[in-house]
Order: sequence, then C-alpha cells, then structure tokens
Amino acid sequence: MYSHILLPTDGSEFALHAVRHGIELAKRLDAKTTAVIATPPFHTFTTDASMLEDTPDAYDTRTHDYAAKSLGAVADAARAAGVACETVHVENENPYQAIIDTAKAKGCDLIVMASHGRRGIAAILLGSETVKVLTHSTVPVLVHRM
Repeated sequence: MYSHILLPTDGSEFALHAVRHGIELAKRLDAKTTAVIATPPFHTFTTDASMLEDTPDAYDTRTHDYAAKSLGAVADAARAAGVACETVHVENENPYQAIIDTAKAKGCDLIVMASHGRRGIAAILLGSETVKVLTHSTVPVLVHRM
C-alpha cells in the first residue's frame, strides 16, 4: 500500500503525536520514513522578533540547532520502533511547499501530518500549513488530530 511516508514536523507536541502515528503506520506497513522540517530563511527586513534580534549567522545557528533537535526526536522514535528514517531540513518561506516538494523529491507516497485543530477566527487568521498541503499536494495526506 504505502512504502515511503513523509513525516513533517515543526518540533511541536502536536507534530510529535502525528509523527508517532506515522511511525507506527510505517512499522505495520514495513515502510520507510522521511522526516522534514522547514524553517524560513533570514530576512533583514522582517517583523519576526527572532530575526530582528539575531545576526544572520546567529539566526542560522539557532534554526539549524532547532531543526536538528526536532528531527533528532523523530529519528529516535523511528529507530526505537525499528523503522528506517531519513531526515531533511529545508529553508523555505512556505512550509507547505517545502513539505510537498520534499514528498516529491524523496518519492513519498503518503504524508502524515498534524492538525493543530484551530477553529473559527483563529483558523482564518493563522492559516494552516496542513490545509495548504491538503489543497496543493498530489500525494495523499493523512491528517492526525489529537
């Protein structure tokens, strides 16, 4: 059925729950996994407080450390379950596009990702990377809700 599952993460607890679900599914299907995290590139002109407070080098170091920690948690969970897992860190303005591009580049046939479950005005104002992936992906998407 599915042989290569993409596990997007943002390092949040919501994402980790979805990742664990994806790893369990991969184990049952004898599939491999790829974990991906997308971080925005540094911008000189921004309203993002983390970029305003950092130099480009400090920002790169901090985002790479965060990505390594987040991806390490996924790789550790996969290893504990006996599931093969590759990790990918992508810099991209649009996390949803990085997820879709990674799925295509790595030959993934399923994306398992979290929904934060925002409703009402919060969902409209904050948007949803999951909804964007669902809207634009040609790869099937399994959405995990807590």
